[in-house]
Order: sequence, then structure tokens, then C-alpha cells
Amino acid sequence: MSVLDLKVEEKVAYLTIKSPPANALSQKIISKLDELLTQIEKEDEAKVVVLQGEGKFFSAGADIKEFTSLQEASEYETLAKNGQDIFDRVEHFPLPVIASIHGAALGGGLELAMACHIRYAAADAKIGLPEMNLGIIPGFAGTQRLPRYIGNARAYEMILTGEPISGEQAKEWGLVNRVFEADKLEKEVHQLARKIAAKSKLGINRIMQLIPYANTSQFEEGVNQEARLFGEIFGSYDAKEGVSAFIEKRAANFQDR
Repeated sequence: MSVLDLKVEEKVAYLTIKSPPANALSQKIISKLDELLTQIEKEDEAKVVVLQGEGKFFSAGADIKEFTSLQEASEYETLAKNGQDIFDRVEHFPLPVIASIHGAALGGGLELAMACHIRYAAADAKIGLPEMNLGIIPGFAGTQRLPRYIGNARAYEMILTGEPISGEQAKEWGLVNRVFEADKLEKEVHQLARKIAAKSKLGINRIMQLIPYANTSQFEEGVNQEARLFGEIFGSYDAKEGVSAFIEKRAANFQDR
């Protein structure tokens, strides 16, 4: 059963994605994330949040099969906007959120990780936005957050090719803070979380308010456009072909229409 689990220990809230085998982000899990963030704020016990995945992956993407249940462009736009709003809540959460990336952070998984404030990754993790391979585009603010971290030229390359990079490459490009061998990642993330949790919560809250002022004012406009175009592109032949090919585990035959 697909769930998002919450456990609080030593002032650290651990949010664990449990959706085997790929920890795909269904609408249910994204809504649960919103619910648990509210719970963390209300209970007021934690000073820092760790977001991690159970099993082999952090999250290998959005739940593509779920897309096939939608019909109209407006439905896809609403799906994108909902994900954007909840990921935006992560980015503006009053506590720091640390993404612990192992195995893979692809598509929606990377978009969620990019909404976090700090990213630690396994050196061999696969990190990317492969949506173009399915004839679609990122929809959870990936087109806006990725250039912020790695610059426009590298963002164009990553998104247009759909090819993932390693955790090591992501560190070199500034997409993740630090990388570790996979078997050491969890220990390093927990150590970082405890180090932050030892600080004054008053100071933590104020730092979380101040740093976002450094972001550009066009971000909101950009994500609104992304949601609109995400909905628009799902009406194309190539989007239907790409999603079908992904589910059927075959190469897509795009017709540019």
C-alpha cells in the first residue's frame, strides 16, 4: 500500500515515502505530504524535517499510470497546479527540509527534492527529469527550479535529453549539497539533521523566512505557465503515445503532433 510515514525522534521529523517498488508519487502521497506537514507544524515538536524513500529509491517519479485516468487538459493542469502548490509549501516550510536521495530521484521525485532546502545524495544516485522521453514535460515546477540550481544551459540539456546524471555530477553542478557512498548516506543525513536540531528554533524559523527573499519575482509566473503548458501538451498524440509506450515498456514512436 502506498503511504507516507511520519516519525519524530530527537526533534527531527522523518518523512518516509513507502510506495514500492519505485516510490512513485501518486496524488494520494502528495496530498498525504500536505497533511503531514500540517501535523508537524501543529504538534510543534520538530525543528527539522528529513524526507527519504524506503527501499531502492528516493522516488523514481510521478505515478504515470495515474495520468491515464485523466482526459481533459484542465484535469492535467489541475494535477500539476496541486503538486506545485504542495511542493511550494515544502520550499516555504518554516522548518528546514532535507532530501536524502538514494537510488534515483527522477521526474516528480527530483521536483520534490528540489523543493527541499538541502539535498544530500548517494554518489551513484540517478538524478534527472525524463519527462521528454514520454512525450510530456515536467509539471511540478521542474522547469523553474532546475535552472535556479544549475543554470539555464545545463537545465536545457538535462530536460531536453531526458538523461539522468549521477549524484556526483549533481554535486559538481550545484544541484545537491554533498554526496556520500550509498551505505553512508543515511548516517550523514541524520547527523546533519541532529546538528540543525541542536540550534534555537527561533533562529531556525527566521532563517527560513529570510533566505527565500533571494529568489526572483518571476518564479510564480513561471510555474503558472508550466502548469498551463503541462495540461496543454497532454492533448497531443505524442503525449498519449509516450505514456502508452512507457507503460507497455517499449520505445515511443513520436510523430511530432
